[in-house]
Amino acid sequence: MIRVAMLSFWHVHARDYARQATEHPGTEIVAVWDEIPERGRQEAEARGARFFEDLNELLAQSDIDGVIVDTPTNMHRDVMVAAAKAGKHIFTEKVVATTLKECNEILAAVEEAGVKLTVSLPRLNAGYTLAAQDILSQGLLGDITLVRTRLSHNGAIPSERGPQGWLPAHFFDAQLCGGGAMIDLGCHPMYLARLFLGLPDSVTASYGYVTGKDVEDNAVSVLRYASGALAVVEAGFVNRFSPFVVEVHGTEGSLLYSTHDDKLLVRSSKLGEDGSQEWKVQELPSDRPSAFDQWVSHVENGTKAEENIQLALDLTRLMEASNASARTGAAFKLSDLAQ
Repeated sequence: MIRVAMLSFWHVHARDYARQATEHPGTEIVAVWDEIPERGRQEAEARGARFFEDLNELLAQSDIDGVIVDTPTNMHRDVMVAAAKAGKHIFTEKVVATTLKECNEILAAVEEAGVKLTVSLPRLNAGYTLAAQDILSQGLLGDITLVRTRLSHNGAIPSERGPQGWLPAHFFDAQLCGGGAMIDLGCHPMYLARLFLGLPDSVTASYGYVTGKDVEDNAVSVLRYASGALAVVEAGFVNRFSPFVVEVHGTEGSLLYSTHDDKLLVRSSKLGEDGSQEWKVQELPSDRPSAFDQWVSHVENGTKAEENIQLALDLTRLMEASNASARTGAAFKLSDLAQ
């Protein structure tokens, strides 16, 4: 049994991860720490777990094997480095950190300590992603020329759920979060664009502020590649019914997926005459085990989440470059990021 400590309930998904830890037969929550002590005490009491007001005291406990990190994003570096140095395995909400430099510091501490790290990048494990990867591996689209990915919701729009929207107010704090719609929701379409096309040479981002908050609530990043290919990543907090969308286009075909009908369509010159004239519905495979389940497996089996960690590292590169571009209004080269 892996004995887990919850490190903060700041993030909106913290209770989801706590539920996964409670329901998983290989894990149990034994401790809680929170940067807001009263919130932490309440969450610990609800789970019959010990509460620690001092993080270092919690990390010094020999009966804690791993931690689930849901702190404010600007605390990730210090919290995860401390956890790794204490020998605790780490499951964390994305992003790992807001800068490549901090991300590298976390990964170095994890590597030195020999602990297991997995980052919550859930859409990597979805059936539509697995199907898209299979189509690309067969070369059915030819050379990829354009990827478009979009994820958006209405979390910043005033409603009966709240005058500022249904997202918690701290999700609009630029210092805590490192940004708004792009670094929160945009993470998911961003790591999918990276998965399908690799790392670009440069990023050009434009952020909008529809509701006048401190962070962007409407955002687009354009990834530019040496081949001439482009990826367009879109995210927002101000769109009530916007479906999640994936498009991949190439010299020989295209694939489309959207949650409005949960269908993946393919049209390709390499599928014969019928395939080039009609869109074909592709069967979606089952989802892979969740990121949390994978983390437990890595801890139990002594394996490493190599692809997950690399994609998480690249995600931070792309988010840092997007924020830099949005600030300056110019394209930002990934090679200019501080290591």
